[in-house]
Amino acid sequence: MTAAPLIAGFDAGQTHTSCRLAMLQRDGSWRQLAEGTGTGVSHLAAPGGEQRFRQALQSSLSAALQSAGLPLQRHLTAAAIGASGIEAGTTVQEQAVQLAAAAMGLAAARVVVRGDEQTALAGAFPSGAGILVISGTGCIALGRDAAGRQHRCGGWGWLLDGAGSALDIGRDGLALSVQMADGRLPETTLRRRLWQALAAETPQQVKAAVVAESFGPAGFARLAPLMDELAGAGDRQALAVIERSAEALAAMVATVAAQLGLPQPPVCGSGGALRHLSQLRAAFAGALQRQAPGARLVQPAGDACEGALALAAQAALRC
Repeated sequence: MTAAPLIAGFDAGQTHTSCRLAMLQRDGSWRQLAEGTGTGVSHLAAPGGEQRFRQALQSSLSAALQSAGLPLQRHLTAAAIGASGIEAGTTVQEQAVQLAAAAMGLAAARVVVRGDEQTALAGAFPSGAGILVISGTGCIALGRDAAGRQHRCGGWGWLLDGAGSALDIGRDGLALSVQMADGRLPETTLRRRLWQALAAETPQQVKAAVVAESFGPAGFARLAPLMDELAGAGDRQALAVIERSAEALAAMVATVAAQLGLPQPPVCGSGGALRHLSQLRAAFAGALQRQAPGARLVQPAGDACEGALALAAQAALRC
């Protein structure tokens, strides 16, 4: 008897990758089996980017197969990956398809790779209009109108455009801390707490820590929860950083809504920062009402892995 087609949807972030397995049904629907977590990815052009991409897919797939009680040698029928840094129609996207196909033993036609904002939007709003704003290590807003037209704000890389992200929150906090250290700003508990997190005692040590190759965007982002905690405790400098980030996220949503002609759009907030940073989440809700009064926050229908599974099912049915 032929086994039912096995499909996989991946949500590949900079800190970790999730893989969700499902059995594809004859009618095109699917039955979810299990999920596994693996390592994170970086931009493919970054040092070690290709190796990190392959390792993220293989490690998360292996974990999902193990969780489902399936043999590690079990072959997939199709897979779809949402990954940060993937721009549609670029050589990077084609490179990612070829890498993913080789990593999972699939034909390229059975592999779909999109930006993680696309899989997250497909999961949050399977049909109809809506706007998704993601705040994690990076941030982006993407919307779709009832006709399927899309508009995107942000997501242009941490060196150019990260306002509203966990990375920016952590980096802004450290920038304030060195200004406190050299006398430009009055000192608050922010400096001491952030420096403790870095095991640093001088601004020179802080400078050395952030330029280390292993630090990068994730190193800044790891400080965001501490900044959120400080804001909740009343640190005025931390609170100002959180409020600026919330306003930046709301501005992206308002811009997407205006570009798509959506006066009362449903809006989903996603990403680790909006999920886990309570001060940022509350400030974003307030900023959204000021900048896009007709917008309403809603819960997503599904997550990025769900959106990726939808794309994987389409690829399996095409072949």
